[in-house]
Amino acid sequence: MRLTPGSDDTLAEHSDKTQGLSFLNRYLTVWIFLAILVGIGLGAMLPGVANGLSAMSVGTTSIPIAIGLIMMMWPPLARVRYEELRDIPKQPEATRMFGTSLALNYLVGPLLMFSLAWIFLPDNVYFRIGLILTGVARCIAMVIVWNSLAEGDPEYAAILVALNSVFQIALYSFYAYFLVAVASDWVSPGSGTEIHIGVWEVAQSVLIYLGIPFAMGIATRYTLMPRMGAQWYNEKLMPVLGKVSLLALLFTIVVMFAFKGQYIIDQPFDVVRIAIPLTVYFVIMFFLSFGLSIKLRFDYPHATAQSFTAASNNFELAIAVSIGVFGIDSLVAFAAVIGPLIEVPVMISLVNVALWIRKRYYGADGKPLTPGHEAAEAAG
Repeated sequence: MRLTPGSDDTLAEHSDKTQGLSFLNRYLTVWIFLAILVGIGLGAMLPGVANGLSAMSVGTTSIPIAIGLIMMMWPPLARVRYEELRDIPKQPEATRMFGTSLALNYLVGPLLMFSLAWIFLPDNVYFRIGLILTGVARCIAMVIVWNSLAEGDPEYAAILVALNSVFQIALYSFYAYFLVAVASDWVSPGSGTEIHIGVWEVAQSVLIYLGIPFAMGIATRYTLMPRMGAQWYNEKLMPVLGKVSLLALLFTIVVMFAFKGQYIIDQPFDVVRIAIPLTVYFVIMFFLSFGLSIKLRFDYPHATAQSFTAASNNFELAIAVSIGVFGIDSLVAFAAVIGPLIEVPVMISLVNVALWIRKRYYGADGKPLTPGHEAAEAAG
C-alpha cells in the first residue's frame, strides 16, 4: 500500500526503494570511485596505455571514447517520453511550473555555475571552462532515479527531461560559447580569448555526442515500443540499456583518468578545488528550487521533480563536449569528469532532504502547508 506524504515510515520506504535499484545504480558512487582509481593506476604505472589510446584519435576525437560517449548517451535518450511533450498545456498550472523550470534550468543554473567557477577558480581557465560546460548541460538521465527515490511526479519529470533534450540540441553550443568566450571576457578582459573556442566547434561535438544518440534514442523508442509493447520496452529493454549506459560512463572515466594518472598523483588538491564549487552548486540549486516551489504553492511531487531537474546536470554531454573540443587529455575534460563523482553522493543525500521537506512543509495531500498550519504541526 502506498504511504501518504508525511508518514513516519517515509525513510523506511526510501530504504526499500533504494534496495530496489539495480546493483550498478545502488553503488554508482563506489563504481565511479573505483573507475577513477583504476584509471589513475593505469596512467601512472602503464603510460603506454595513454599513448596507445592517443594513437586511435582523429584530431581531438578519440575513436574509443567517441563510441563510449555515444553508448553512454543513447540509453537515457531512448528512455525519454517525447510523446508527452504535447501534454504540457494540459498540466495543472502549466504556465507557472514550466516557466519556473525553464528559468531555473536555462538562466539561474548556468549563470550560477559560471559565477562559482570564477569565484573558486579565477586562476585556472581550464577548470573554469570545464565547470561552465557542465553548468550549461541540463540533466536528462539520472534525475529520473533521484526523482523516483524522493517520490516526485514521474510524468512531470519525464516531460522536463524531454524538454531539456530538445533545448540542448538547439541552444547548448550558443550558450556555451557565450559564457566561455563572451561573458568571461566581461569579467576579465582577455580571458574569453585566452582559450580559443568557437560556436561551430561546440556545435560539432553536440551534433556528434548528443545528436547521434538523440536520433538513436528516438528511433529505438518509436520502432521497438509499438512492436514489443510498453511493458517490454520499459521493464525489459530499459534496464539492459541502463547497464550499457553506466558501463560506458565507467569506461570513459577509466580512460580519462588514465590520461591524467600522474597529474593527479602530483596535484591531488586540484580534484578538491573542482569538487567544492560543484557541491555548492548542487546544494544551492536544490534549495533555491524547492524554496521557490513552496512559495509558488506547487505540490510536493511537482516541486520535487522540478528541484532535482534544476539541481542535476547532464555530465555525459559536458564530458563529451570537453573531449570533443579540447581533447581527451585536456584539463577541461578532467574538470568535467569530476562532475558525476560529486553529483551522485550529493543527490542521494538530497533525496533524504526532500523527504524531510515533505514531512515538514507539506500536508498529507501533498499540498504545501500554510504558515499557520506549519507552526501548528511543529508545535504538535
